[in-house]
Amino acid sequence: MYGGSWWSYIYRAEDGQKAAPITWGLLRRVASYGRPYSRQIAFLLAAIILSTALSMGVPLVLRELIDNALPNQDVPLLNALAFILFLIPILNTLVLVYQRWLNSSIGEGVIYDLRRELYNHFQRMALRFYVNTKTGEIMSRLNNDVVGAQRAINTTFVSVITNLVSVFGVLVVMLSLEWRLTLAGIVILPLVILPARRLGNRLRVIIRDGMEQNARMNALMNETLNVNGMLLSKLFGRSYDEKRRFGERAEAVRNTGVRQAVLGNAFFTSLGLIGAFGTAVVYWLGGHMVLTGAISIGTLVAFAALLANLYGPLQALINAPVELVSSLVSFERVFEVLDLPVEIQEKPDAVPLREVQGRIAFEDLSFSYIISRAGGLSAVDRWGELDDAPTVVGAISQARSQAIDHLNFTIEPGQLVALVGPSGAGKTTLTYLLPRLYDPTSGTIRLDGHDLRDLRLADLAQHIGMVTQETFLFHDTIANNLHYAKEDATLEEMIAATRAANIYDFIQELPEGFETIVGERGYRLSGGEKQRLAIARILLKNPRILVLDEATSSLDSESEALIQNALEKAMAGRTSIVIAHRLSTILSADVILVMNRGQLVEHGTHESLLAQGGLYASLYETQFRAERTRAAEALA
Repeated sequence: MYGGSWWSYIYRAEDGQKAAPITWGLLRRVASYGRPYSRQIAFLLAAIILSTALSMGVPLVLRELIDNALPNQDVPLLNALAFILFLIPILNTLVLVYQRWLNSSIGEGVIYDLRRELYNHFQRMALRFYVNTKTGEIMSRLNNDVVGAQRAINTTFVSVITNLVSVFGVLVVMLSLEWRLTLAGIVILPLVILPARRLGNRLRVIIRDGMEQNARMNALMNETLNVNGMLLSKLFGRSYDEKRRFGERAEAVRNTGVRQAVLGNAFFTSLGLIGAFGTAVVYWLGGHMVLTGAISIGTLVAFAALLANLYGPLQALINAPVELVSSLVSFERVFEVLDLPVEIQEKPDAVPLREVQGRIAFEDLSFSYIISRAGGLSAVDRWGELDDAPTVVGAISQARSQAIDHLNFTIEPGQLVALVGPSGAGKTTLTYLLPRLYDPTSGTIRLDGHDLRDLRLADLAQHIGMVTQETFLFHDTIANNLHYAKEDATLEEMIAATRAANIYDFIQELPEGFETIVGERGYRLSGGEKQRLAIARILLKNPRILVLDEATSSLDSESEALIQNALEKAMAGRTSIVIAHRLSTILSADVILVMNRGQLVEHGTHESLLAQGGLYASLYETQFRAERTRAAEALA
């Protein structure tokens, strides 16, 4: 599979890489998630101590059985010892069940807290973050990494505590039985410490690499195994290429898993061999001591049983740094996300905005999509090292540095404003700045005299309604998609909104009515039906400011006429901004803003802009005159 030995195969992925050190700061941060569960942790510790004490009772009972009960033919003692040997496993099982319940309760609780904190942080991230991050990478952090952190809590941490208690207890008993045999049993342990540290660091790097390969594979699955990705793949005949790409990424995951398994097995095998050597030394030395009368046979048997109870926990403790650093990789990756800065933040003293007039002022407004690569998760996928080389990101206006360039304009309350311009002029970008999906690079947007950055985000979301360029519907019922705009909306309100959007009759014809499932991203509906449902959703929200981004672009002429009539009523008395691709919208606008390459080049009414003979007049001749001609012919 790879050139060279199997050992080089294991090590190949780590050339030139070093694992980031485990710091006390990281450990303290992990431990902080256990504070709410301090009482359960105390009970868990008590259960571990009790279980360890019960486990050590068996060798001592065996010693008493061999040295006293059997040689002295003491039947009552024999019966009592036999009953104790039967009772100890029962009690130990009950304690272990209780310990497992506590362990699971603590682990699941911590992971619940961690997963919620991670999801909440994702919710606070700006739109720029999602433009730069693949959905699969986000899912990997929420699922794979959090599950890895859960394993660290439920298994690694509890195992370390249990083994520490066991080693301490067993050593005390062994030293009380025979200190020379105890020293002989533990003198070999330094032989495994150095290779354990080396292999542990190497294993941690492999595990981290495996998580990254998993994230890449998940990203590909999320991109291709959905309606949009599958449709594109089939239309372009790229199914074979997608299968090949997935095979390559799945192979990388497989290879990393093999390296991890082989290296881990080599490590544990070496520990087992050293443990077997130590056991043989103890039996050899102890046998000679029995022959010379220094110790009894029962003491040797008890000591051998205790030695087994010692080597297991000791080997686990020697391996603890390996497991600990490997498990903490998951916490590191989760913390990398939690430490990502939130671009769009609400000020602590943000101004509440209960009443909105709808006056919007753009003051020397500029915006650029050019940022550093730190805008997404890819920036922290390799040990958290950020690549600060600039890159152009975003879905709009990528060909120039400024998507919006020193724009100044004021929209008065109740005005209908049409945004017109060639593709890439910055129209959609301008509408994204209004609800603070992005913040301006420079300049200010004011709503009723308030800088948007001084207002509460919830108030902006409440008073600004937007129908975006691409309609998104959840894989849910029509009713629940409408409830997303207004959770407590009544059936009468939904009927009124859908009537206004000219979609009610269509819904009534469906067998399930409002309970009809729309499918993934609404693919069970046509483009016009999805868009009308989106308009009904925004009408149900009833915002003071309305933003329509190509809201009628997917409608046929009949539906558009009905929608335009409904929108005229909906926009009455509201401040409305429409990215206009229909002549009827432009003709009804109070003012038309003509944009080109991020700049406001013209503004005015339809007649005044035509008289200027500028860009608008050119757009009218190329885009809108044909529409007017077709409308006139249809009317005739």
